[in-house]
Amino acid sequence: MNSNSTGAAAAFAAAYAALTTAHEVGDYLVQRDDDAAAKGKHGPEGAAACLRHVCSYTATQALALYAADRHLRLGLDWRRAAAGLAVSAVTHYVADRCAGHWADDSDDAPLLVRAAHAAGKGGWLCRDPRAGAFLDQAWHKGWIGLAAAISAGHRARP
Repeated sequence: MNSNSTGAAAAFAAAYAALTTAHEVGDYLVQRDDDAAAKGKHGPEGAAACLRHVCSYTATQALALYAADRHLRLGLDWRRAAAGLAVSAVTHYVADRCAGHWADDSDDAPLLVRAAHAAGKGGWLCRDPRAGAFLDQAWHKGWIGLAAAISAGHRARP
């Protein structure tokens, strides 16, 4: 492994750590309780609550990524970092609109919920009240991995 690939791997690891840590903070500490309760509701009220949450969540991730870049001298390209944050934000919104609907196997369920049921997760989602939260978090963490790779790719010279 040459020093460029070592540096890229370190930048990815640091970006992933920053984005994942900020995910926990943004999803649980920063999120307003009324937004958490409303973000899965159908219609404009739920969409607005989810958007408010995703904005504060993304700001939390951006701050963490900026701090990691600055203090660890990662040399991230901020266009790529912005693209990574956009991936995290959009996919976070998609999953969080499913809040309260994970056990719904109707045609009116959100697309991600219908996909989970079609993938064979319906029994678990209907049987275990924690299953939706687990799928939600697995979805978020998977996309955070891609967001970190996008953010850390093709770094500027430190």
